[in-house]
Amino acid sequence: MTPTLTRHRLDVRFSDCDLLGHVNNSCYLTYLEEARIELWRWQLGFLATGPASGTPRGCGFILARAEVDFRAQARYGDTLEVRMRLAGFGRSSMIYEYDVIRAADSVTVATAKTVQVWFDYDANQSVAIDEALKLKLVAPMPQQ
Repeated sequence: MTPTLTRHRLDVRFSDCDLLGHVNNSCYLTYLEEARIELWRWQLGFLATGPASGTPRGCGFILARAEVDFRAQARYGDTLEVRMRLAGFGRSSMIYEYDVIRAADSVTVATAKTVQVWFDYDANQSVAIDEALKLKLVAPMPQQ
């Protein structure tokens, strides 16, 4: 088992829930994204770039694949913790694995896996993840 890189906590919002009163399945992808962005801000110091800022877009990650397995219901008001691990690297990609845990009773409400590709937005193509970038991406975020 690889070490946890981050533990991102969030509160389920009313707008995250569907008519049946539980978190809509599409919201889980947003929860995973929030954890990734928080981690990358710490690991890589991501700043806003691109056409709106007047600078070249450069390289960044794009989401290539996402899988979510739903294990239990989460509801409005629940506090969830997204635990994120790096499962491995490809030439230009990496795989993260996640556990989404309900904080009140430690029940796993979902497990997930995503594949991200390191992508040059200006050249419009994937690029290899070099060793220097890999070293940054394996660093766990200090927990508060």
